[in-house]
Amino acid sequence: MRGSSRRRFLGTTAAGGALVGLGDFSFLSRLRPVSADELTPRPNMVRLQPDIEPLVRLLEKTPRERLLEEVATRIDAGLSYRELLAALQLAGVRNIQPRPSVGFKFHGVLVVNSAHLASLASSGNDRWLPMFWALDYFKKTQADDEREGNWTMAPVDESRVPGPADARKELASALDAWDFERADWATAGFVRAAGANEVFEFFAQYGARDFRSIGHKAIFVANSWRTLQTIGWQHAEPIMRSLAYAITQYDGPNPAKSDELPDRPWRLNQELAPQLRTDWVRGEERPEATKEVLAALRETPYDVACRKVVEVVNSGAAPAAAWDAIFGCAGELLMRKPGIVALHAVTSANALYFAYLTSGDDLTRRLMLLQGTAFVTLFRDEVVRRGGEMADLRLETLEPVAPPKSEEEALAAIFQDVSGNRASAAARVLGYLEAGRSPEDLIAAARRMIFLKGRDSHDYKFSSAALEDFYNVSPAWRNQFLATAVFNLKGTGDAENSLVERTRAALGA
Repeated sequence: MRGSSRRRFLGTTAAGGALVGLGDFSFLSRLRPVSADELTPRPNMVRLQPDIEPLVRLLEKTPRERLLEEVATRIDAGLSYRELLAALQLAGVRNIQPRPSVGFKFHGVLVVNSAHLASLASSGNDRWLPMFWALDYFKKTQADDEREGNWTMAPVDESRVPGPADARKELASALDAWDFERADWATAGFVRAAGANEVFEFFAQYGARDFRSIGHKAIFVANSWRTLQTIGWQHAEPIMRSLAYAITQYDGPNPAKSDELPDRPWRLNQELAPQLRTDWVRGEERPEATKEVLAALRETPYDVACRKVVEVVNSGAAPAAAWDAIFGCAGELLMRKPGIVALHAVTSANALYFAYLTSGDDLTRRLMLLQGTAFVTLFRDEVVRRGGEMADLRLETLEPVAPPKSEEEALAAIFQDVSGNRASAAARVLGYLEAGRSPEDLIAAARRMIFLKGRDSHDYKFSSAALEDFYNVSPAWRNQFLATAVFNLKGTGDAENSLVERTRAALGA
């Protein structure tokens, strides 16, 4: 971006709040240059593509308090959004270990695609703000990793990398054995030998095979693939190596030699998937079928719920009926017990559905549907296990509140209640949508609130997933689903995050 379009960073929110415009970049010429030594990778560090390595090293070496200014200088000099996205993703996988859990500090990697989706759904210079937030968050998680031992992805052991003819088989064997070292070598060989779609198809199943890390493995598969679609497959090898390392994470006994709860749904669903009728992707729209699956997801164990999905689809219902129940139950969990577990029910459903939509393999698609079913029941049980009272709320019992006549007043009322009375905000969202008001304006306002007031990686991860999935849910259920999202969105009464002011300062406001 050039000229005045770059200097005007944010406009006016649809919810009635105004964001201050940002000034020009002239003050940034006073910043010191970055030395060549700072851009040279260490010998024990995996090397990246030559064209992206200097920018990645800039992100790695620049102190957190100065990074936004350094990046702003390069944007003003012509750095593209795609280059910055690539460098941020690669800096994350090289510097942040996806252990002991594929979460926590590793959100510095997982959130990159969520920030990217927020950017794609925005317009003009708004698109830079999620990236600046993600840059700062990377520095936080990089510091967390340094305190925990300063892990860095090493160069692959080339002597152990299998040849093209053997790489896929060796990788499958390593992942089946949960052997991360063999998986690392084999991943490098597989990525070098196979096409991008083949790699995605392979990892989609392994990312969904177990419930450890509350869905983050499936999320990483989807997010890494989606980011690579933008930054280019030439950057795939280190990202896929990080993914293989994450997928083989476990605590306790080796899952290949034990029978732990996180692995049981996968084993069951490998048996159930072939039982779906031959033409299972086609079927009738049956609202009662969604209600049947919803009832199973609310009350029954994972095995009963998965068998119910097979029964419903085999009776002639479209698989969308089951997906509507999966999305709806995940949103309902968040509405009944807001918190970290329930919001991951939503983000995991988003990741599994993405794999379902993207895969060209019939078995993979069957498994994503059934694993999505099982995961929601496991999230439900985890919410119960952690204790605390759950609100007596159901999708079907949400009552809409008629919106004010003015669009601006209607949106302002919703986001005021998000900060003070989320149940009231949900009723207002339902009333707003049922009155035929624009969901696009509501979604745009929700994203702006995240830009201004989001403080945690989950603010971006959740909002990107839930707002995207509004369109993945059937029309009969999507309004209720979006109403549940207010239980983890931001409102006008929430404090503005300090990074907004830092970004304004960095860009010379």
